[in-house]
Amino acid sequence: MSDETRMFYLRIALIAFGLIFILAIYPLTILWPSGWAWGHGHSHYAMMIVGVYATLGIFLLLASRDPLGSSSLIWFTVWSSVVHAAIMAVQATQDPAEGGHLIGDVPALLLVAIVLAVLMPRSKMVST
Repeated sequence: MSDETRMFYLRIALIAFGLIFILAIYPLTILWPSGWAWGHGHSHYAMMIVGVYATLGIFLLLASRDPLGSSSLIWFTVWSSVVHAAIMAVQATQDPAEGGHLIGDVPALLLVAIVLAVLMPRSKMVST
């Protein structure tokens, strides 16, 4: 895949993931709490995570305008998603009550990381 093609699909992925982070994380914590909300019952933690991911979503939308200029944010999204997913996977395997995360947000975070990492251009100079 050429860098120009990667850039085109990267912009689409940034917009899609940005909108998902802004619009879908909160509803998923309500509709499927066992796969998207940590713990049981009311938690202030859930709203903090929703706020962080909504903010990240806004910045991913902004990054879609200039992905190369936002490469640090994109790589932060990739690696923080991998770390977040890894920690949740370990904790979910140790706490059977949190097992839903292994089919919920853990694979979703890994998908975000893989897609963005694969689509990041390989060369420094890309015409846009």
